[in-house]
Amino acid sequence: MRVLETDRLILSRLSFDHAEFILGLLNEPSFLRHIGDKGVRTLGDAREYLRTGPMQSYERFGYGLYLTRLKDGETPIGICGLVKRDTLEHADVGFAFLPEFWRRGYAFESAAAVLVHAREDLGLERVVAITSPDNEASIKLLEKLGLRFEEMVRMAEDEAECRLFAPAPTR
Repeated sequence: MRVLETDRLILSRLSFDHAEFILGLLNEPSFLRHIGDKGVRTLGDAREYLRTGPMQSYERFGYGLYLTRLKDGETPIGICGLVKRDTLEHADVGFAFLPEFWRRGYAFESAAAVLVHAREDLGLERVVAITSPDNEASIKLLEKLGLRFEEMVRMAEDEAECRLFAPAPTR
């Protein structure tokens, strides 16, 4: 199900049909380093990740992570969307792309569209973002989106701290 469209991208709900793509993306070294190991090692694991993650989020909140594809050829290049974590008060924008599609503006284009969708279509007044402290590319992207570093947070007691970014206060 198509959710958003930009000049170059289509964002749609993830389904079990995308298990192979998710298996590859979640095992990219950059994903493991900056986002974390989700324990997805098989197609069965990927389907379970989809069922208990994005698909459950669509049902529970009306949003989630979306498959991000190029309009031209509909090649899947990553995921981008909103995540509602138990440890954060507000939904956060998240994204991950295959390395061969980095530095082409796709993450910015998709995340900007997701933020507009969150505000205008979903009525979310505040959307935040989190990133590992050393993920300079994501930090720059979040700042380009108008988000500013607010504080260090921990998603779980046994996890390292991450940076929380939020919209700059309005005056």
